[in-house]
Amino acid sequence: MTTDNNRTWWAFTGVGLISFLGCIDLTIVNTAAPRIQADLGASVTDLQLIVNIFLVALSMFMVTMGRLADTHGRRRVLFAGTAVFGLASLAAGLAPSTGWLIAARFVQGAAGAVLYTSTGAIVQNAFPESQRGRAIGALYAVNGFGLAIGPLLGGVIVSALGWPWVFWLNVPLVVIALGICAVSVRESRAEERGPGVDWPGLVLISLAIPAVVLAFTLGGTWGWTGPRTLGLLAFAVLALAAFYAVERRAADPIIDFGLFRHRAFLGAIVSDFALAAFYATVLFLLPLYLSDVRGYGGYATGALLLPCTAVMAALSPFVGRLTDRYGPRRLLAVGFTAFTVAGVLFAQLSAGSSLALLCTALVAMGVGWACILGPATVSALSSVPESRAGHVVGSSWTFHNLGGAIGLAAGIVLYRWQAEAALTAALADRHVPSGTWVRDVAADPEHAVTLLRQHTSLGDGDLTRLFHQMFTHGTQAAMWWVTAASLAALLALALLGRSRSRAADAVPAGAAEREEAVR
Repeated sequence: MTTDNNRTWWAFTGVGLISFLGCIDLTIVNTAAPRIQADLGASVTDLQLIVNIFLVALSMFMVTMGRLADTHGRRRVLFAGTAVFGLASLAAGLAPSTGWLIAARFVQGAAGAVLYTSTGAIVQNAFPESQRGRAIGALYAVNGFGLAIGPLLGGVIVSALGWPWVFWLNVPLVVIALGICAVSVRESRAEERGPGVDWPGLVLISLAIPAVVLAFTLGGTWGWTGPRTLGLLAFAVLALAAFYAVERRAADPIIDFGLFRHRAFLGAIVSDFALAAFYATVLFLLPLYLSDVRGYGGYATGALLLPCTAVMAALSPFVGRLTDRYGPRRLLAVGFTAFTVAGVLFAQLSAGSSLALLCTALVAMGVGWACILGPATVSALSSVPESRAGHVVGSSWTFHNLGGAIGLAAGIVLYRWQAEAALTAALADRHVPSGTWVRDVAADPEHAVTLLRQHTSLGDGDLTRLFHQMFTHGTQAAMWWVTAASLAALLALALLGRSRSRAADAVPAGAAEREEAVR
């Protein structure tokens, strides 16, 4: 039974479960992809779309759903979006073909945008200001746990029940979460109504963002200089330019470009972008390293990723309390320092690396993840009044999604470039002629040994060593990329902090204190 005393935490439980479902669906499908390919006859491009169309839809609707929640009621929009998410999950498990599955995943992602934006705004509204950082920290601990546990849980579910249950599991959990929220979540919305939905801006951003994400997601497959990739990028640039021109004149813009004058908001979007670039790249390559290079099975691979998940889940509530006390900027600096350490350690991995090195890197990654995810949201929320919480959370998560798509694309480009170079050099050392097929080997690590066997007469031992050498060099290049991205974010935060200090020196003391209060 809910009472005034416990209603807040019941609301957190229901909202947290909904948010968890939205996050876990970003990563859980990766481990189901091989089984889906076997059952539905999916091509490699089909699999890429099944995995990534969810992210495209999230990016497409994130800002819009945040605005609708602020305007029409966060509770109402959350209930509608969660119900659609559950129905789309049911349809995905029943999909008879890859086309139907891609369509269901797109609807999942569009509805999932509500699960991201409304939940954070509802938690902010439910808790008093003194507990807000701790509550948001706990919510993003749940989110981060969902992102990190997805590959492990997906492997367990697919092995035990089959790939449709990766989607069907959402249905009973949606029912439970909505039941909890029905008796605990109060309605909230922006106190002042704007002049209405900015339809031209909505159409333009809904076209531009998925064009960017699709270009960076599929550019490696289509070719970065191919007509489809360049066409999508050109279209995205034109749409974004038109969007900027429209929003500068809109009475109630979807994205208020005035937000970019707030150092807290700039720090938040830099942090969100770099965070997603880091974990998207690491969580893509590390399971391949553990399974294909180290030879671990699905259960062992998932278990070896737990140091990151466990540390993040344990630290996030504590980080929330520190955020309440010290503000988000210091925690963000600690987080990216930990990410930099983790990236350097990941860049040392090879076929013979110790598990101690791997676990240390994963623990550092967990510390960094905990210190960035919640504080970045608090930093974004501090730049606007409470009435615009959904809007600003949608904006920051849009940059989060773009960071994941663009960061992973950059990491895979570097991986393939360095893997191909290393493989070509290794073949030359063995006096084995190379060809265009080397590019195919570097692009498909899961079938690399089979492809090498088809094109060379080397023995199994040499083939394995070649693959390990190729994969190690490619992975190290990608890990140096995420290390550089973390260092760049750390530098950007330092520059923003220095600008803040100079601005505080230039204004009266009372104004400086008010600026510090929202830090």
